[in-house]
Amino acid sequence: MTRPVNKPITLAALLCAGVLLSCDWYEKNTVQSIDGPVPAGARIKFFNFGVGSPSVNFYAGSRKMTAVVSTTGRESPNGVAYGGVGAGGFYTALEAGQYTLSGKIADTASVDHDLAISNLTTMLEEGKSYSFYQSGTYTPKTVGAFIVEDAFGPQIDYSGASVRLVNAIFNANPLVLYATKAAPPDSGMVFTIGAAVAYKGAGAFTALAGGVYDLAARYVDSTANKLSRTGVSFLAGRVYTITARGDITVAPNTTACPATSRTCLDNTANR
Repeated sequence: MTRPVNKPITLAALLCAGVLLSCDWYEKNTVQSIDGPVPAGARIKFFNFGVGSPSVNFYAGSRKMTAVVSTTGRESPNGVAYGGVGAGGFYTALEAGQYTLSGKIADTASVDHDLAISNLTTMLEEGKSYSFYQSGTYTPKTVGAFIVEDAFGPQIDYSGASVRLVNAIFNANPLVLYATKAAPPDSGMVFTIGAAVAYKGAGAFTALAGGVYDLAARYVDSTANKLSRTGVSFLAGRVYTITARGDITVAPNTTACPATSRTCLDNTANR
């Protein structure tokens, strides 16, 4: 006489065997998790400082890295205008590797829409930050470009600010940046921000006490200001890049950076 009690045991054994087979299939046919730190990738900031350049969208290879949203919520045909910084001044992230970075004409009504006017092939390394600049002058359908590493380090120094100079003026000699304290304490004291910086170069980040400063960029061994800007605030714990841009033969602007070829000192926070 067959005992009914054996049926649940047989079914249970079959179910267990099915589970084991399923587990074995899963382990052989799926990607397994490996414990460890998640790769940080690279970060990059995009500047359209090419004198006379049209508005562009910036790309890394075929990947669009920046775009402007219109009031309708759709992508604007305006892109990043001359004097602008992509992604609202923030860094955008992507995997480390070699890329061709480019600025492509954003105007959807133009016959040159999506034409690359700048191209630069470079290697972006894991965990590093960079700034890509369109620079020089816009001649028919082309403009220069260069990239610098933003080596401000992972640690935040809350005792002061960090400031550097980038020289994006195609027809300027090497420039030295000076910061004069505009208010007490130390009112009137002059601080040298790094060494002379040639076109397409970036100076080292230099520690500076938080406060309001008047800035001046001069040629080496000269006391005459080639560019200046008054009332610039640097907050402790923050990192800043001062970029000299424009055409050195055009009269400078001393209070802000206009959307023209006039030379000026752009102030953009890195962190």
